[in-house]
Amino acid sequence: MILTVDPASALPLFEQLVTGIRGQIIGGSLSAGERLPAARELAESLDINVHTVLRAYQILRDEGFLDLRRGRGAIVADRARDYDELARRVTQLVAEAQRLGLTPAALSSLIREAYE
Repeated sequence: MILTVDPASALPLFEQLVTGIRGQIIGGSLSAGERLPAARELAESLDINVHTVLRAYQILRDEGFLDLRRGRGAIVADRARDYDELARRVTQLVAEAQRLGLTPAALSSLIREAYE
């Protein structure tokens, strides 16, 4: 697992981690059952606070991407397989939006409206 964070980014570090790990799970770089680095180990390798990593792991747990178990650490959840088809459809949706000339902001607005 290769992750980087940019301390100068406007996006908080924990959100950068969430985005990076989520992307690797959806993209297939991380598979169901695969163990992620211990929070302390990942924090040290990225030179960030361990609580930042723990917060990211907890968000990913709440989203269903990770299972967190004391003594076993963070493991990619089996449910992560369910996102493969969704990721494929999102790619198709983005391609269609680009074909129609929609901006990312307009597409995001349409998606937000669908959630309401």
